[in-house]
Amino acid sequence: MKVKASWQDLVKLRGVASFQFGKSIGDVLFPDFVEVVRSSKTKRIKLIYCRDELLATLRPTDGHLSLSLAGARRILRRVKNPPSIVVVRSDVSSFIKKGGNVFAKHVVKADDEIRPQDEVIVVDQKGNLLAVGRAMLSGEEILSFKSGVAVRVRRGLLE
Repeated sequence: MKVKASWQDLVKLRGVASFQFGKSIGDVLFPDFVEVVRSSKTKRIKLIYCRDELLATLRPTDGHLSLSLAGARRILRRVKNPPSIVVVRSDVSSFIKKGGNVFAKHVVKADDEIRPQDEVIVVDQKGNLLAVGRAMLSGEEILSFKSGVAVRVRRGLLE
């Protein structure tokens, strides 16, 4: 059951988002009117919604956020130089939109701050959202490697 997030919930969620993605991303991602769904057993926050759109999931294993496409879209629209971005060649965008993994040889640009297992947003060369997923390599490695999976896509735009 969705309930309005308390101010303590907002402080926690914004803190996690700012730690994970960079300063002030928490304020951008989670406005004052977000709603949360809690686990029935542990009462911990599981899902975070804004206007009936899932923004993110709070992972119980490590306490980090897994972005939804709506959450990624929100960051892309409201932040001038968004963090955790992987830019791929436009000719492979249809494959990635369908949920295909991002291979290192297709990456044009990657944020230097990306570390393995970080949550990333995948865009094409025009800045259009393609997918969200988890980095398998650091930002530097993504650019230097010519083979292998750079990002394991969790959700593609057309999936």
